[in-house]
Amino acid sequence: MTWVDAAEGGFGVHHLPYGAFSTTDDTSVRLGVRIGDHVLDLRKLAANGLVDTAVAAALSTETLNAFMSLGRSAWDATRSRLQEILTDATFQTDVSPLLTPVGDVSLHMPFDPADYVDFYSSEHHATNVGRMFRPDGDALMPNWKHIPIGYHGRSGTLIPSGSDIVRPTGQRRTPDGDIIFGASVRLDIEAEVGFVVGVPSQRGQRVSVDDFADVVFGTVLVNDWSARDIQAWEYQPLGPFLGKSFATSIGSWVTPLAALSAAQVPAPTQDPQVQPYLAEANRYAYDLSISVEWNGTTVANPPFASMYWTPAQQLAHLTVNGASVRSGDFYASGTVSGPEKEQRGSFLELSWAGKEPVKLDDGSTRTFLEDGDTVVLKATAPGPDGSVIELGEVSGTIKPALS
Repeated sequence: MTWVDAAEGGFGVHHLPYGAFSTTDDTSVRLGVRIGDHVLDLRKLAANGLVDTAVAAALSTETLNAFMSLGRSAWDATRSRLQEILTDATFQTDVSPLLTPVGDVSLHMPFDPADYVDFYSSEHHATNVGRMFRPDGDALMPNWKHIPIGYHGRSGTLIPSGSDIVRPTGQRRTPDGDIIFGASVRLDIEAEVGFVVGVPSQRGQRVSVDDFADVVFGTVLVNDWSARDIQAWEYQPLGPFLGKSFATSIGSWVTPLAALSAAQVPAPTQDPQVQPYLAEANRYAYDLSISVEWNGTTVANPPFASMYWTPAQQLAHLTVNGASVRSGDFYASGTVSGPEKEQRGSFLELSWAGKEPVKLDDGSTRTFLEDGDTVVLKATAPGPDGSVIELGEVSGTIKPALS
């Protein structure tokens, strides 16, 4: 139990996600930890000598990068210290003034992204896309069950939740075969889960699949907005580019991996057997239940535990060639979709490429996103002793294309 009022829900002391914030009376960006409906100012906490001096400097910066680079022992020790401070009533007098209502803060990017890799790890999503675009061929490409498929994205287009999404423009091919330039008319979402690297590696070094929890600091929800018509014209032969790089929204609160220990469940069985560098001694997935809201209507509930490739395998694969990772490197799971229609994590799948309109609660229908539409992704996970973890939501509203 914590002494902070009304802090036993999804942002209780068992969670304690990290973020970067400012306030109207102090516009400087600093780090904070969310506890219930409040934000604990870590810069002030460090200045008051309430955290270990080894991490105080890192917690006094504007982003999580310096703290994340300190490694798992520092993460675990700081988490334990914060839980002590927020549950021991002897700290209440000194720490209460360091709390700000979450409604009074502005949230910023919680870390400085170094690189960004997006994967394609849901067998159900990949199968659906294959059936739509290759109805007479195999749904999965021959390599799909042998390697985690991914591409290198643009880290500069990672943006925090709540940022508006300007409809992208680009080249596309019409159904009649004409090549035109203009605003995307098949704007989509991808409900994903992302992972933030904390500990860097050296170039030429492989990160073991079993070192995942020692390297990755935490996780956030992701909406990887996609212009399907631009993407369809450009992606052969080199893959996604402008159809994906205009915006990728992430949650503003980074959930430490340690907070998800109770959410570990067995990952799907893999067949055929994977290469040795992808074989996990302890193979597990995270039981995250995601919801997708389209203008207030819940249209899908993708299950993250169904992902064929785990985040540990993704990390091992993206470094197996000797590529290094840096503190702040970010990689996302790819669209999360389950076997049922209501579990599909993209509107491409929900509308089956526009052929099956989605009905919203106000009576309107959609196939792809229209200007003014708002999408909100939420997720929960089991916490310790029957508690619930609530990940930071991801929201975005579509604005008209630039003229």
